[in-house]
Amino acid sequence: MAKGNGKTEVNLDLDRELPAAEDGEETGPIPIAGKAADESTASETEKLRAERDALLDRLARLQAEFDNARKRAVREQQEFREYAAADVIKNFLPILDSFERALKAGGDSNSNSNSNSNSNDFRNGIELIYRQFQDALQKIGVQPIVSVGQPFDPRVHEAVEMVDTSEVPDHHVLDELQRGYKYKERLLRPAMVRVARNARG
Repeated sequence: MAKGNGKTEVNLDLDRELPAAEDGEETGPIPIAGKAADESTASETEKLRAERDALLDRLARLQAEFDNARKRAVREQQEFREYAAADVIKNFLPILDSFERALKAGGDSNSNSNSNSNSNDFRNGIELIYRQFQDALQKIGVQPIVSVGQPFDPRVHEAVEMVDTSEVPDHHVLDELQRGYKYKERLLRPAMVRVARNARG
């Protein structure tokens, strides 16, 4: 520092005051690009995870829906087979009715007159065919409805007549005009019955 002409002169040694920058270094603020890149990567990762979770959830729901649809299809096929079989079986029921009427008529004839051995053989043959037919139907799930002496049940009985009698309790089946049948718990046809009516209850 030197004084002259009333003025103060200041000499700065720039080489001493400010160190020179080293080769390859840049002066200025610290860059933040790396931090922003990390945040962008993390955000993209979270987005991908959310999409993955949504796809997995959708896949699980589709699998459940597929299993339910498959089970429903199997059940519907089974029901269709049973209903188809029921329609076929209904066609055989009148044949059973005819057998029963023939056997009943033969029994009444035998009780009123002397029958020869030929008529007995004929009746025995009819009875054998009738039993075989019943056994075949039972093996595939056809069961007769027990009616006589049972309480009247509108789900399986069709009342043809109400009869004033004390032979059986009130609202019980007195006799059966046509037998009813079930096929695997499904009603093929109701039994046609006469129902008792009395004050004894």
